[in-house]
Amino acid sequence: MTETATGTTTTLDDKKIFYNRFLLIVAGLGGLLYGVDVGIIAGALPYMQATFGLSSGHLLTAGQVSLVVAAVLLGSVISTLFAGLLADWMGRRSLMALSGIMFVISIPMIALSQGLGPLVFGRLLQGVSGGLIGVVIPLYLAECLTASNRGKGTGIFQWLLTLGIVTAALVGVYFSFRVDQVAKLGDVSKLLAFKDTAWRGIFWVSLPPGILFVIGSFMVAESPRWLLRRGKKDAAYAALLRSRSTEQADLELKEMQGVIAAEKAGSGGSKSNESLLRRKYVIPFVLACIILACNQATGINSIIAYNTNILLQSGLSDVAAHWGYVVFTIINFAVTFGGVVLVDRKGRKFLLSVGTAGIILSLICTGVLFLGTERLRVDSKSAVQSMVAPDQKLELLYNQELAGKLLGAAGNSGGAGNPTSLVVIYSYGDFRAASQVVRSDDPAAKPIEITRESCIPDSKVAAFFSNPFGNLDASRSAPLKIENALVTPVPLPRNGWIVALTLFVFMAFYAIGPGVCVWLALSELMPTRIRSNGMSIALVLNQAVSTTIAAIFLPTVGKYGYSTMFFGFAACTVIYFVTAAWFLPETKGKTLEEIEAHFEGAANVR
Repeated sequence: MTETATGTTTTLDDKKIFYNRFLLIVAGLGGLLYGVDVGIIAGALPYMQATFGLSSGHLLTAGQVSLVVAAVLLGSVISTLFAGLLADWMGRRSLMALSGIMFVISIPMIALSQGLGPLVFGRLLQGVSGGLIGVVIPLYLAECLTASNRGKGTGIFQWLLTLGIVTAALVGVYFSFRVDQVAKLGDVSKLLAFKDTAWRGIFWVSLPPGILFVIGSFMVAESPRWLLRRGKKDAAYAALLRSRSTEQADLELKEMQGVIAAEKAGSGGSKSNESLLRRKYVIPFVLACIILACNQATGINSIIAYNTNILLQSGLSDVAAHWGYVVFTIINFAVTFGGVVLVDRKGRKFLLSVGTAGIILSLICTGVLFLGTERLRVDSKSAVQSMVAPDQKLELLYNQELAGKLLGAAGNSGGAGNPTSLVVIYSYGDFRAASQVVRSDDPAAKPIEITRESCIPDSKVAAFFSNPFGNLDASRSAPLKIENALVTPVPLPRNGWIVALTLFVFMAFYAIGPGVCVWLALSELMPTRIRSNGMSIALVLNQAVSTTIAAIFLPTVGKYGYSTMFFGFAACTVIYFVTAAWFLPETKGKTLEEIEAHFEGAANVR
């Protein structure tokens, strides 16, 4: 059974039901590949660093490692910029297949590489594939699925994206277990050989989903809306009939033709000359850009990236903090499925409103909890700066004795006997980094090591994504500057678990609201004429906001504390909530043409 835009119910035959499910599977495989793109390097990188180039005596330098990691981001940005143009030129289905083929080619290129060039090019190809998938799959689903299934389809893309990240992590854990078993044999040569096999094997494991996605892409129909705009009316109708009843197909084809006719009439018969400054183009484009920008401004990427550090600072032990991160990712995966189930029942506007409201409350609670502790912290940067060696490096073992000295040097020796944590924010020229968080009561803690290689990117590509305005050449010879050396009283573990709970709540509300609906908002709001290019521009804006937040996160935390950062994220999410609750139309159960008519001024969508 499926519901039409007018509210009548029709019965689909088994063949059409199967095809609709097949569409969801193909979309899910695309999301899985996108997630693997993001998460696969984390498990492979330690083994790659230990063995790549070992036979030639030239292991990867820190800069080369950063280039391998940054290549995916570079490829993603480049392909996102042009994904819309390519989708309009070659078609949605063809671009899906191309992106899958790129992913499939990249795997053997990486896994069989013996030199840096093929390795980086393979990672770049993975990034290009991911950037194309991130645009074309939501675009394709929006244009192909029925109004009653569109939310579920795009939600499954997001859900399996999170599964891709989890899968990549589990594959990494499996190989780490195998490496540990080999290490117990005590044979160094066997250990290095297996580590080399391990990182290559991690990439090989991701090949089958890529092959299945390519095969699936060739088996689905092209977007009917793309076909109709190319003058292929019969092909568009045939594509509609694969997933819809005859009545639905007739109705949607008529609506699609009406939109195209209206565009031509409004531009004197030439739709290509119709002004893009009309209400029906500007308002949805601006709404989508605000939603995409605010989605990053919730702090989701930074909270994920620094989750363990945040929990350590909140009072949890190292083991508890890592378990906290595991629970955090599981909540993301599990609650995203709940969003998939609810998005076509409760609607996008409802889930976004509830999700952003919950995010605001959880961020404020987290900020308040940190504020109580950070009021007592001491900045011992002058004392730590004096420990910097002449070669502009620093190594220090943080324990109770050193904590007492740093507190005393800062004129605060009252809490010298209590456990504290230390994090050092440092810079070489225009590039900043942070040390790991170390607690004075951890006897197994490794020394803090600060070197130029740990901060300065080795290439201009990696430097651009670290700090687009940084002077790389000057930073390579700049002295080490200790921006902050923050000695913070370690709260009780109870405080840490409360913070962990607020972050779990944050993740749950994000997953059920913005996590599922952001892709829908991006693809549904844009009118058909500008959908592909508009999505590309909005996603580039999304990446720009993400890069900006990543650049300011550590300096802000160093100077003002986590509380300020969480309050800032909450303030940005207020804009998100207002946009979702008051300005975003409900698009549940509406065809794309009805949504477009709403922005033209017709009251078809409420």
